Amino acid sequence: MISFLMAAVLPAAALAQSQAGAQSPSGTQTQPAAGSGVPGIAIPKTTEVIVIETPKQGVTPQQVMAAIPEEIKATVKLYLDGKIRQWYSRGDGKGVVFVVDAKTEDEARAIMETLPLAKEHLIDHQYVPVGPLMPLRALNPGALQ
Repeated sequence: MISFLMAAVLPAAALAQSQAGAQSPSGTQTQPAAGSGVPGIAIPKTTEVIVIETPKQGVTPQQVMAAIPEEIKATVKLYLDGKIRQWYSRGDGKGVVFVVDAKTEDEARAIMETLPLAKEHLIDHQYVPVGPLMPLRALNPGALQ
């Protein structure tokens, strides 16, 4: 059952999450099926924003390293203030990934733009709002009420 749920519902949920939808009374958004024969899919409210940082093209490692001492101090402060929940080095060595406690991309952007590398325009940011995995609601249909 779970395999079916993940194989059949997850791709549709991912597509629905990438498109705007209407908000339900429970605070989640729903994506109408528009005659496709597929039931409407609830889109979660954003609970965190993943921020992927990579050096801008043409920025040298030396430029980044010159700002790293201040970047580390500022990042730790944001962590201790509860603004950054987690952070990781990318597996490909091309930057870092943050999990930011923000409800919108704009809120996450405002937080990340306080960091020295951003202030010096040395990095690019990609913002990905995330929330609860909505197909799991199929295991508890009453949770949509």
